[in-house]
Amino acid sequence: MENIIRKIRTYYPVSDEALEALVCLFERRVFPAKTTIIHAGKLDRKVYFIEKGITRSYVLHNGKQITTWFSQEGDAACGSWDLYRHTAGFEYVETLEETTAYSISVEQLDELYRSYIDLANWMRVLQQENFLHLQDMHIRRLNWSAQERYEHLTQECPELLQRVNLGYIASFLGITPQSLSRIRANKLF
Repeated sequence: MENIIRKIRTYYPVSDEALEALVCLFERRVFPAKTTIIHAGKLDRKVYFIEKGITRSYVLHNGKQITTWFSQEGDAACGSWDLYRHTAGFEYVETLEETTAYSISVEQLDELYRSYIDLANWMRVLQQENFLHLQDMHIRRLNWSAQERYEHLTQECPELLQRVNLGYIASFLGITPQSLSRIRANKLF
C-alpha cells in the first residue's frame, strides 16, 4: 500500500492513526487488464485506490468512447456522480493493465471524514487539485493547438505514453489518432 499512502501524503499530512483507520477498511482487489470496474448507468458506491496498474475513465458519445481521465499508482478511481450525487453516473472506468486496487465504500469514507479531520482535509485538497486540473485541461482544449496539448501531456505524464494505447491518448487530447500520428512523426524529425 506504499504507493497509495505516499500519494495521500503528497496532498496532505495525514496522521498515522487516520491512515490506519482508512487502511483497515480497504478491500484488496486484483483486476485483469480490460476489466470494466465502474459501469455508466449503474450505481457504484465504491472508491478504488490504485496500488499498481492504470485505469482510464471514459464516456460514450454517439457510440464512440471518449477518454476523460487516467488514474495510476496512488490515484483514486470512482464515478463522480456515484460519489457526490449518490446516483448512477455516466462514465465507465476500465483497467488498462492488471491492476491491484483497494476499495472502500463511500459511506465508510464519509464516516472517516467525520472522525478524522486530516482525512477530510486530504480529500478536500485532492478534490481541489482535481478540479483545477480539469479546469486547466478544459482551457487548454479551447486555446491550445493539438501539438501543444500533446507536448504538455508528454511533459506532465511521460509514462502514460509507454503504458497507454495511443488511441486512448488521442481521445483524451480531443484529437484523432491520425492527427496524433502526424504530431508524433513531426516531433521525430
